[in-house]
Parts: sequence; structure tokens; C-alpha cells
Amino acid sequence: LPHVEWSWPLLQKLLPIAFACFVVILAQSAATSRAYAAKYSDRFDENVDMVGLGMANLGAGFSGTFIVNGSPTNTAMVDGGGGRSQVAQLTTCVLVLLVLLFLTGPLAHLPTAVLSSIVFLVAVKMIDIQGMRRIFLEARAEFWVALLTAVTVVVVGVEQGILLAMVLSLLDHVRRGYRGNNSIIAADKRHKGWLTVPLSEPRQIAPGLLAYWFTNNLYYANAGQFAEEVLRLARVKGEVPLRCLCVQAAAIGDVDFSAAAMLRDTCKLLEAQGIALVFAHASPALREQFDRYGLTAVLGADAFYGSLRAVVEAWEHVPDAPEATPPNSPGGTSAV
Repeated sequence: LPHVEWSWPLLQKLLPIAFACFVVILAQSAATSRAYAAKYSDRFDENVDMVGLGMANLGAGFSGTFIVNGSPTNTAMVDGGGGRSQVAQLTTCVLVLLVLLFLTGPLAHLPTAVLSSIVFLVAVKMIDIQGMRRIFLEARAEFWVALLTAVTVVVVGVEQGILLAMVLSLLDHVRRGYRGNNSIIAADKRHKGWLTVPLSEPRQIAPGLLAYWFTNNLYYANAGQFAEEVLRLARVKGEVPLRCLCVQAAAIGDVDFSAAAMLRDTCKLLEAQGIALVFAHASPALREQFDRYGLTAVLGADAFYGSLRAVVEAWEHVPDAPEATPPNSPGGTSAV
């Protein structure tokens, strides 16, 4: 290995390059493996690929060779040549070794334009127009992410395009969870079951009991929406005063610090109005988070139920629960 004078200025030059290589290898290799696994309905384990690439790059570092990457162009060439097993990789290794030993002289005179055209033709075959059209029709936001990423890769560079795709995907994810399509689960007397209705129709699932269906994880971006909708539902005047508000928490897999603080404040505001806050379908992981944030102590250990039906049955056996039944207007979507 060459002797290197390690210094902070040298590290400042190397770290950005190393990080860019890491991002490109991670994103390109995972995307290539996933794409071809889906194409041939094969099983795909990213962890196995990452371990293999890590070991290969470790060997490359000690031997002074190029970094190892799951190259989309090389994969397309092998696939186009009919390679379907590791025999293709071994054959490629043998051919590369023969070229390095005996054909480097003739290849030295090969124009760069010829090499570029080979890579270009392989890349053109990887452009999936039908796939882009399908994304445009089915998921418009994801289409724009894919299009902007492709343009950035062509105009600026691969690593910049990958980083842009990561940022845009995260923003799109936050956008989806920021204003969730929440609803109310109400009683359906005609079919002796339940149905979902809009928040604008806050119908009680049982006298004095309202079921609120929240459809996302609870975090800083949508904590305000949760509090706003819950408190607005608590202020609705119905034929039967609201005594208990149940949150259908099947879709809530995580609660961050800001959302936990919001839940504490919301619980106190509801308690001041004589309304209990309970949760149905809270997963064990969610219960652990509630314990860690101290929410279980605030809500009470008996505020968690395994199902919405269990909440309704428990509420019907409350001694001083209201007996009047609110009207049940038609409309809505069936809920389980």
C-alpha cells in the first residue's frame, strides 16, 4: 500500500467523495437488484447484497482497485446476453482477465466515442417509457419525482440525482401524512354493523361514544391536525352528550415527541370537558411508546382496548352510560 500522510485537509477532500460513492453504490445497487428481481419474480434480500458489496469494496480498498458497484449498465449487458446464474459472472471474470492479459494493447487505440456509444446503447434500453406512463396515470406525484430525478441524472450527475430523489421522496411522504384522510366510524343500524362517515358527520357509534379513525403515524407534521379534529369533535352538540372519544389506532405505528406532548394536552382538555380519551387496536410497539412518554399514566391503563368492538361492549356496560340512541342517517362506507 502507498504511504499516505494523513491530515485533516486530506480527510476533508476524501470524505465528500467517499460519501458520494457510498450513496451511489447503495442506491444504484439496491435499485438494480430490485428491478431485475421483480422482472424475473426472484426473491431479493438487500442485506445480502450490501454485505457482498461491502466485502468486495473492502478487498478493493486493500488491493488498490476501483470501487465495486452493482452497475445497472453491466447488469443490463449480462441480462441481454442471456445470463441467468453465477456462471455468467464467472465467465465475465475469465474474459476480463484474458482481455487484461492479452488485449490491452489493441483496446488502447479504441476511440472513447465507441466506448461511450456502447454505454449509451445499454442505458437507452433501460429507459422504461411504459413504466413512466403507468406511474403518470396511477401516481402523479411519484411520476414527477421520477422525471425530475432522471433529468437531474442526465444534466447534473448520478449522485445529485439520487440525493434529489431521496429528498423529494421524503417530502412526498411528509405531504401524505401531513393532512390525512381521517374519518368517523359510526353505527349502521340497517346492516347491523359499522360504517365510515366524513368528519363533517360526527355520528356516535354508541350513545355518548364517538369513534375517530386516524390514518397515519402521529408526528410533528400532523399532530396539530389530530388535536384540531379531536377537539372539534368534542365541541359538537348532539342529542346525546359525548362522554367518551375512542381513537381507532390501527394505523398509528409511531408517535414522536411533539405528538406525545400534544396527546397529553389534548387528554387534559377533553378531561376538563368530562370526555374520556381511549384507544383501540393500539399495537404493542405503540403501547411501549405510550409507556415511555408517560401517556399511559395520563390516559389510564384501562384506556386501551384490543378492538373497537371491545370498546363498544365495555361502554354499553358502563352503569351511567347514556341510554338514548342517536339517529342513524344513510350513507358512508363499510368499516371493519
